[in-house]
Amino acid sequence: MPAIEANGLTKIFGRRPQRGVKLLAQGADRAQLRREGLTPAVIDATFEVAPGEIFVVMGLSGSGKSTLIRMVNGLLEPTDGVMRIDGQDVTHLSAAALREVRRTKVSMVFQHFALLPHRTVGENAAYPLKLRGVNKVEREARAEEALAMVGLKGWGGSLPSELSGGMRQRVGLARALAAGTDIMLMDEAFSALDPLIRKEMQDQLLELQAELGKTILFITHDLNEAMRLGDRIAMMRDGRIVQVGTAEQILNEPATDYVAQFVADVDRSRVLTAGAVMERPVAVVGPEAGPKAAHKLMREHQTSSLLVTGRDRKVEGLVWEDDVAEAVRTGSEALPVKRDEVVRVAPDAPLADLFPYAAASRAPLAVVNDQGRLEGVIPRVTLLSALAVPGSDSALSPADAPGDDPADGEPVLDTAGAR
Repeated sequence: MPAIEANGLTKIFGRRPQRGVKLLAQGADRAQLRREGLTPAVIDATFEVAPGEIFVVMGLSGSGKSTLIRMVNGLLEPTDGVMRIDGQDVTHLSAAALREVRRTKVSMVFQHFALLPHRTVGENAAYPLKLRGVNKVEREARAEEALAMVGLKGWGGSLPSELSGGMRQRVGLARALAAGTDIMLMDEAFSALDPLIRKEMQDQLLELQAELGKTILFITHDLNEAMRLGDRIAMMRDGRIVQVGTAEQILNEPATDYVAQFVADVDRSRVLTAGAVMERPVAVVGPEAGPKAAHKLMREHQTSSLLVTGRDRKVEGLVWEDDVAEAVRTGSEALPVKRDEVVRVAPDAPLADLFPYAAASRAPLAVVNDQGRLEGVIPRVTLLSALAVPGSDSALSPADAPGDDPADGEPVLDTAGAR
């Protein structure tokens, strides 16, 4: 069951919002509604957020993202559509029932901290628990634990005015954590911070998410922030969600020209990962393969190197064409495996981190999982081509990258024991 589910959410401001809903159903656009004195802020928004997911809503000013999040937490009632939290329809709850949802299921982190200036840092962090009626000893303990999580251990007795902007935002994050809700809504939470502190807060959030597994709906106008944080991203324009997908999907498969133009200047090397661009290996050999079998495979696939893997797919090394040819010439039956010349990278490694390795290695990079098993390879040409914007003329073909091995297709020869 989704933690958050929106179905056809629409919010229209004006004296006759329901007329706006009817006009939209008849195919009217925003300009037509404005001529009627209506402002359509969100139009037919439908999406789901899975438990434990960071779902980022990305859009420029006026796109409707802040209105959307205010419908999620009940600060605004939708003109049309349904909003569910943990399967519960919260669209038309009473004020008392809505307050209960906010206290027990959903917490909020605001752009401008929203701290109480005359209460201490510890009291601010514990404030949602006080509203819930939690006793003083327990709420102080939970607030202290939350402050420690965000790197503010020992600051509980200070006032917000004694803290930097980044530290105040950490208090806001601690307050949401202390509340103990499974769902966190973050509305431009890091936008007021300078770039360095902003990156630190992003790192902090990702570390906390890895530990706690919260469900996070994150609003931002910064595409790089969206790409860095989001498991999935919803792109908004003029009140509508125009695409939902992973960072890789949005970069490589933009749904509209607007999205394509929006992501054109993104630093793809810091968004795309090894796992997103890797290819199936053109060929591998087993450690018991003979030089003749390896040499035949190299000629068939016009490659100057082969990875050597065991039956469990763990990478044991590689062989070079010159060494294999020499072994065949001399009649050796031992495969000349170079065990220290394989460059192994993790599937989640950003492409920006791979260039030094690719520059230093003639062989494709080996993408291996935590158990050391081969998941794919990245030839140099593939790494370079991944940086090209889809549909542009800048994409490289294998011939554009001299000295690289072709990596088309996926034939794999299990030659363990062959001679």
